[in-house]
Amino acid sequence: MLRIVLVHPQIPPNTGNIARTCAATETELHLVGPLGFEISDRYLKRAGLDYWSYVKLRYHHSIEEFQAFWQSQNGRWIGFSTSGRCSYIKFSFHPDDWLLFGSETAGLPPEVLDRCNATLRIPMAQSGVRSLNLSVSVAIGLFEARRQLGYLEE
Repeated sequence: MLRIVLVHPQIPPNTGNIARTCAATETELHLVGPLGFEISDRYLKRAGLDYWSYVKLRYHHSIEEFQAFWQSQNGRWIGFSTSGRCSYIKFSFHPDDWLLFGSETAGLPPEVLDRCNATLRIPMAQSGVRSLNLSVSVAIGLFEARRQLGYLEE
């Protein structure tokens, strides 16, 4: 089962949109604090619409707490970053992968990137554009992993 991990997300509507994507795909969503908002934030709730009851959500207060949880689960840490070593298209995903994404302003912290089994980038044609919106990046990565694993045929 694929899982999405947001490390220090800052913008409530992005996290809400990601939660909706996770609800639609039955993908666990892990939030790693500190967050740039409260879980009860109205913009977060509004972006997720009335789908929150379908979200398998787990909150971890720190990356250390998340890592302790992960160790009981296994699977690879796949970090998405503008400095990723491999295009997400050329990467072979596994069903137990954890897809990690950093905050909208800073990306994944270096200490998290160092722990990743692989770091992926989403190639962009325009060099002046640094990155895509976080919720778009999550959807791109998640749906490519699901496509490779045959989950889109359901």
